[in-house]
Amino acid sequence: MVFAPSFDYGLPMNTPRMTPDPPAPDDAGSGEDQGPSTHFGFRTVAKAEKSGMVRAVFNAVAPKYDLMNDLMSAGIHRLWKSAMVDWLAPRPGQAIIDVAGGTGDIAFRLLDRMGANALPVTICDITAEMLSAGRSRAVDQGRLAGVNWVCGDAEALPFPDMSFDAYTIAFGLRNVTVIDKALAEARRVLRPGGRMLCLEFSKVLVPVLDRLYDAYSFQVLPWLGGLIANDREAYRYLAESIRRFPDQPALAARLKAAGLEQVKVRNLSGGIAAMHSGWRI
Repeated sequence: MVFAPSFDYGLPMNTPRMTPDPPAPDDAGSGEDQGPSTHFGFRTVAKAEKSGMVRAVFNAVAPKYDLMNDLMSAGIHRLWKSAMVDWLAPRPGQAIIDVAGGTGDIAFRLLDRMGANALPVTICDITAEMLSAGRSRAVDQGRLAGVNWVCGDAEALPFPDMSFDAYTIAFGLRNVTVIDKALAEARRVLRPGGRMLCLEFSKVLVPVLDRLYDAYSFQVLPWLGGLIANDREAYRYLAESIRRFPDQPALAARLKAAGLEQVKVRNLSGGIAAMHSGWRI
């Protein structure tokens, strides 16, 4: 079974993380807003450098990104993304932005769900190569007219206030430099009554599975990255970035602090991934 029970904002999560332990994170609350440094995986780097480092990672892996997603998750990421679209339940006529969605996986699912009367979905991604990979997929599938392609930063979205009815981000929030800025931007571009939905790797809640997942993340993923994408270090960073990301209650609290309301969380695959939902009221 892929899905674990959902929980609302504020319920405790006490299952511990297993070794190997990362350095103490500097963003457990909103500490990442303080000082000139942040994390890049387990490394401490200058804030001014992180976005360029993230772009370099995704520029390098873009040609094999979708293939690696299938291999790394044995295709389960497709079920997670379908669950995200199911929970959003998009309707024709809604203006939707998918942030960090360069290859189009979420946008294409949204278009399929909304049907012939769908407005174009806006994809905003900081990485030009990911957008290029997405455009190539769109051309191959005859979907180019259904997507607006924008190169932009999740922390400073190039759109006016209250531009969208829904905001989605899948496996992208953990790569931003300051999470709280990205969440504030999500709320800013949403119209009143609009909804944010985030799908991201999270904290495993099932005993034994957490140990297996850690071993897989730190041993198998970098090996696969080197074998398939010719970039072992990029996938080591991706594994480390998961460990540095806030757990389910911490991220839910940050959505609420950003001004989003009715915050809820649904775990997927025992907490390997989780969806966070919030509304601009």
